[in-house]
Parts: sequence; C-alpha cells; structure tokens
Amino acid sequence: MTPAPPTHHAILFPAADQVVHVADKPLPELGPHSILLRTEACGICFSDTKLLHAFDRHPRKSAVVAVEAGAAGLAGGGFDPGQSPEARLAELAAVTSYVPAPRPTVPGHEPVARIVAVGPAVAHHAVGERVLVQTDYRHLPTATSNAAFGYNLEGALQEYVVVDERVAIDPATGERFLIPVKEAPAASQLALIEPWACVEAAYAWPERQGLKPGGRLLVVTDPDRAPTGLDRLVAAAGPARLARATASDPQLEPGLEPELAPGLEADDRFDDIVYFGSQAGVIETLGPRLAAGGLMSLVTGGAAIDRPVQIDLGRVHYDLIRYCGTAGNDPAEAYARLPASGELRPGDRLGIVGAAGPMGLMHTMRAAASGVPGLAIEAVDVDDARLAHLAATVGPFAAGHGVPIRFRNSNAEPLADDRPYGYLAVMVPAPALIAEAVRLVDDGGVVNAFAGFAVGTMAPLDLNAVVGRGVYLVGTSGSRIEDMKTMLAKVESGVIDTNVSLDAVTGMAGVADALAAVAGRTSGGKIMVYPSLPDLGYTPLAALADRLPQVAAHLDAGRWSLAAEQALLALGKGE
Repeated sequence: MTPAPPTHHAILFPAADQVVHVADKPLPELGPHSILLRTEACGICFSDTKLLHAFDRHPRKSAVVAVEAGAAGLAGGGFDPGQSPEARLAELAAVTSYVPAPRPTVPGHEPVARIVAVGPAVAHHAVGERVLVQTDYRHLPTATSNAAFGYNLEGALQEYVVVDERVAIDPATGERFLIPVKEAPAASQLALIEPWACVEAAYAWPERQGLKPGGRLLVVTDPDRAPTGLDRLVAAAGPARLARATASDPQLEPGLEPELAPGLEADDRFDDIVYFGSQAGVIETLGPRLAAGGLMSLVTGGAAIDRPVQIDLGRVHYDLIRYCGTAGNDPAEAYARLPASGELRPGDRLGIVGAAGPMGLMHTMRAAASGVPGLAIEAVDVDDARLAHLAATVGPFAAGHGVPIRFRNSNAEPLADDRPYGYLAVMVPAPALIAEAVRLVDDGGVVNAFAGFAVGTMAPLDLNAVVGRGVYLVGTSGSRIEDMKTMLAKVESGVIDTNVSLDAVTGMAGVADALAAVAGRTSGGKIMVYPSLPDLGYTPLAALADRLPQVAAHLDAGRWSLAAEQALLALGKGE
C-alpha cells in the first residue's frame, strides 16, 4: 500500500457560501482508533449545497450533545461504556475529524474509499478494504438532529479522510458504518449507492403502528370531549409516562406562561399525542410537543377540523413525526390504519413529482424495478428536455420490467383529481405541492415528502384527509446500514446500474462549479468527483466528446461506465 503523503487536496467550507480548494491540507497524525481512507470517488449532493448555505445553522453541523456508549461485550464497538457521559463527549471532542460549528469542514457524504492505514486499537477494519461509508450517525445526537460524515465530521471531498472507529461502529449492534464492497464495480457505481440508499429508505423505513412501548403519552381533550378507548390502546404497549390536559389549559395556548397541569411541563415532548377534538389551533400548538419519531392521533368524533392545519414539513422529513386519525371515538382505529412502512403497494398508481431531476430518476428506476404487482408510474415534471431524457433512460427499463409508465409535463397538463393516485412522491421542496398531494391522493393513499424541507417550513394541510380518508404523510432523511446493503446487493447483482443517474464528472478544480450546478438545478443528474484528479474541471458527459474524446470513447451508449472511469483515471496518472 502506497504511503499517504504529508499533505493532500481538499475542498473546504470555511464559512457560509464559501468554497475553497486547498492544495496542501496537512494529513493529521493518526490516533489509536483512527482509520485512514483514500477517497476513490465522491458524489455531490443537494444536501451539500444546503450545508454550504446554512453552515453553522445546519442542524448536523452543530455540536454533539451525547455520545451513546457501545454495548457490553462488543469489543471496540463504540465508545467505552465504563466512561461517564462527560468523558465520552471529551473523547469525541479530541477526534481530529470532529469539526462542529463554527469550525471549517470538508463536505462529501457519498464516497467509496480504500482503507490505507489503521491505528493500533482498531479492531474491526483492515488495511486494503474497499468500503462504502454510511454517513448518518444517529447514535451521536445534536440538539436538533444527529452527527453526520461530511457535516460536523469531515467528509470525503478530499484525497484522504480520517474516521474514528468508535464513531463508525453502531453501538447497539456492532455493525460497521464502513461497509466492505467488492473490487469489480466502478467507483462511481459504488459512490452512488448512498443517494440511492436514501431513496430505498424512503420506502423501506418502518412505520410505527401503535403507541411507542415505554414511551411518553399525552392525552388532550376538547372541553366537551372525554377520552375513550384508551384502555385497549395502552394495553397493547403501555407508556412509561402518561400526561393529560384539556385544550383550554393555558399551557396549550401559544405565547402564554404555562400553568402546568399535573404531569405536564412546559418543554415536554411526547412520543405519542392523542387529541380528542377537532380544533386546528390546538393541533398546531401540539405539533411542537411531538418528540422525534412522535405520532399524533386525531380522534375527531365525527367533527370536521375547522381549517387547514400548519404542519412543520421539516420535522416530518428530519424528525420523522407523523399524523394519523379517525372520525370515530376510538384512537386504536387511527393506529390500525397505519402502514408497516412507506413501501409501494400492489395496484398503486404512483405519481413522482419532480421525476426528471437526479433524485426523481432514482425514485422512478427503483419503482420500475420493484416488482410490485399492478404498479403504474406517472413521472411528472415541468421541463420537457429533462422529461425526454428521463423517458429515454427509464422508459425502456420500465418496459422491460412490464411496468406501464407515463411522462407528464404538469405545466401543459396539470395534475387533476379525476384519476386519484394511490401514492405520490414529491421531490420538489415546495410546501404548496405537499398540500396539493394530500388533496389529490386516493383514500388510504401515501404522500412521501422526500424533498428536504428545512425544519420550520410550514404547510397548510387538510388533515380531514388524514382523519376521514386515511391519507398518510411520510418523510425520511438519510439512510440506514441495511438500506446501503440492499442497494449494494442490487448493484453487485446487476439489478440496477446506479451510473444511470450520473450526468457529469469532475476533479477538485471543478467542485465549486459542480455545487453551483446542483444548487441551480442545471445538472441533469448526479455529479461524481474524483479527488485524485486535482486539475479536472466540471465536465458534463455530453461534453466529453469535445473535451476528453479518449474518455468519451468508452461511454456505454452515452452512459458512464467502468471503462470510461478507468480511462479518466489513467489521464490523471499520465498514461
């Protein structure tokens, strides 16, 4: 294994809206738990542009507030359970790649890399392994999110990156966040697994179908209502704590000093809230009291909710909060409606709004390859050129899998409710589109808010559709180790070639242009960075024939390929 140099090329975000290409970033000295990775390739994500713009205001750039210890018996599996919480935080603070706000960071959370060195205490990783990086560290919470590779831990838009093994081990299971991969696939195919895994997670993520066992439950009633049916609900999964309040209590009135009801404190958040009532204002006041992963059940007793309700779409996306309901009096009926996951169902008419963008293409391909019986796809966008590209790319693939697909420009042919959708996946971060999707989706339908809304982005939603028609709104952020492994298996078995979503390549010199293309939505797909090519500028595949004909000659019907990647990397070596 070639020794790492003392300095290397890196992309740095030193502050909001600042991108710096550093040609001589010093390589830090490795500690006992350090794993040194050499980045083969790393994709650019729209989330990188959100980090660039928000920087220290981004929830994943803030400091970690707790460090979960490794489970007993997992040698090297996370931080020492014998340490105090304060000591574990101090250990994390000493990790060289941990860069919480306001420190500069290196972005890049879609890499494939090679392990080139390990510290003496590293127990689960070996030099020479080729690995994917699962980047979402939910065992390291921040104040409003969690730590993540490429945010408050340095990412892979650099030639070398150091990972601490204690961070990169799931403390509950001992699973590795550095996932071994085979040698055969192109680096681009493997690096693209991370965004494709986020799409996989958007459907495969499990949904809760009852009270959280051992959780915190708040029951709120309108003054003229009494709680009913709680015994059956609680018997299935008893909460560790139950609080009660009426909708007239001051602590449920925004802007007033709380007069605490027994068991209810001003800053409490709850895993479940059951509201016997139908006042939109009360629902809006209760929304911020949902904990991450919390679920609000609306038991309206036959009454209609008096107006659209302002819902925080950012919390649906990042905090996984959910709403369910029943027009009856039994809250168990509301929970009984909930699906086991956000997966597509047999016979669904799936509408993908924003289908011609990079992530929309992945959703469309994933649906076409899903094997769900009776599925029909409608790919919706506003750009004819991008729709034509999507049709040329995905149309034959869907036909080969026997899945009917229609491509629709919603400017020329607006969405209508004459043929309701069973499932609507929304790629565009526009609150009005989520509200429209809730209206258009069929009874029992699912609205998947895949677009990354910032926390605090409110949308007026007709929750009567949730209560009366069983509409369910889901949203997810990031992926899990199992989603990465699912996509890896699809790539290695040839079910999906992730290169289908690649639109451009670049070296370090073109990263700023690539970020601008992603932010401006001028790229027709994903952009792959090869950090070992410091001088290569941003190059769309469509321009390869003019700029790098010796690379373009190896494209596969215009698509990026292993042979094209090898030809590109050979140029960097002077071959």
